[in-house]
Amino acid sequence: MVKKTNSNTYTYAIGRRKSAIATVKLFAGKGDSTVNKIAIDKYFPGLTAKIAYDRPFLITDTVGKYHFQSKIIGGGKAGQVEALSLALCRSLVKINESFKAIIKPTGLLTVDSRVKERRMVGTGGKSRRQKQSPKR
Repeated sequence: MVKKTNSNTYTYAIGRRKSAIATVKLFAGKGDSTVNKIAIDKYFPGLTAKIAYDRPFLITDTVGKYHFQSKIIGGGKAGQVEALSLALCRSLVKINESFKAIIKPTGLLTVDSRVKERRMVGTGGKSRRQKQSPKR
């Protein structure tokens, strides 16, 4: 979906991972990328996070051609980074359909829907733990 605001055209996409939901507005051109109105380097400090959200741009050879604004709700930092990466990949595919053939084999377009299993009644506080059976 391509939208316009104040003469700026952007592409909108959503990414989810665990309980994190990332919405991305991808703009063409150079600019500062932000997450929840904070610079991305400040929001995700560390090299491993940088590799994760830069990867869609490195794979499609579009480093420096796009910048984004993102709002991320819920989850921890690891889930948020993966949700952001999925949203960026989806928006790049919306911009150029030929990117799909490049991104798909890397597994970045695949949704990882694994979520922590809920606690079960009678299991002693864990989801799959069983109570110990009597010895005799």
